[in-house]
Amino acid sequence: MQYDRTIKLFGQDKFDKFKDVNLILLGVGGVGSFALDALYNTGIKNITIVDFDTYEESNMNRQMGSHGNIGRVKVDALKEKYPEVTAIHAKVTPEWIDNFDFSQYDYILDAIDDVTPKVHLIKRYYTKVITTSGGAKRIDPSKIEFKSIWDTYNDPFIKKIRTQLKKEGFKRKFKVIFSSENPNCIEKGSFEGVTGSFGLMMASVAMQKILRKMEK
Repeated sequence: MQYDRTIKLFGQDKFDKFKDVNLILLGVGGVGSFALDALYNTGIKNITIVDFDTYEESNMNRQMGSHGNIGRVKVDALKEKYPEVTAIHAKVTPEWIDNFDFSQYDYILDAIDDVTPKVHLIKRYYTKVITTSGGAKRIDPSKIEFKSIWDTYNDPFIKKIRTQLKKEGFKRKFKVIFSSENPNCIEKGSFEGVTGSFGLMMASVAMQKILRKMEK
């Protein structure tokens, strides 16, 4: 049975409720694609995926769905692999965020890699946003943490997010997935063992939030 071991872990009652969970995942690159795979394989199928990019050869070292799909729109290729998802081919901008209805979703999984829309999303929907940094320039997945954005360190990307949030007056409690490992290169070198781990951490955080919500 496909979900036998999933049910053994979570229990039949909770597993049966997974069908009612509704998520949206913004960004399906090296981090987002692994989050999608983990959640979908756990039985959460109501997932809307949003991304504007097409696959390039440089994606093949870390992005699920890239092999055999160079030049294709990412969300279209992933829709074939995960047929029950809803695919939206769009660029996530502050304007797109303002015009999109997020009310139907339990959680918003933010795996986009642009500072401006990330900050905008957090400010508007921080109570149900799960935000992750990128996995570039690192080789040690054990350094990935989920903690208050105000206590993060050694992560230049999250530092930009934190600084901009402060500038815009955001002072709420908010946790992010980040890495405390010092970057190992200047350019965006990447290792799937870390980028994938960021995505799996995102899936884990989402699952823990879903389970806590079920218990209320």
